[in-house]
Amino acid sequence: MRVQLEPPNQPEVISLIAELDAYQDTLYPAEARYALDLITLEQENVLFVVARDNDGAAIGCGAVVLGREAGELKRMFVRPAFRAQGAAAQVLAKLEVESFKRGCRLVQLETGPNQPEALAFYRKHGFQVCGAFGDYPEHPFSVFMQKGLSGTQSAA
Repeated sequence: MRVQLEPPNQPEVISLIAELDAYQDTLYPAEARYALDLITLEQENVLFVVARDNDGAAIGCGAVVLGREAGELKRMFVRPAFRAQGAAAQVLAKLEVESFKRGCRLVQLETGPNQPEALAFYRKHGFQVCGAFGDYPEHPFSVFMQKGLSGTQSAA
């Protein structure tokens, strides 16, 4: 598996993002979804990582939007057939390392309560529940988490 920074505007990656959106649509109402569009993902302050299988096919992705005080993890997704094989952990590790290199010391995220596997994954990787941040409202379909970056993370 190869995990690296790549531009999001690629047909395979757009397909990944569409799969993520379709999945999210089954879990949450539109007003509880805070997805970033492709134009936003292409901004200079966004790190976008793609996981590819041994044949080079895109199987997962994730992004961090770098802010002044923290980075926000967005668009984490691994195709179902490739889950539980370490792809998400490698995407997260790469994003953490690249974020730290750019001065980020805190990563935050918003996810939902209808994704227990995601919540368990983030807890396993050191994220802790916190209050709403940025422009997010408190919402019953939102779970906010954060993790401090120390520079000891290593890209898998």
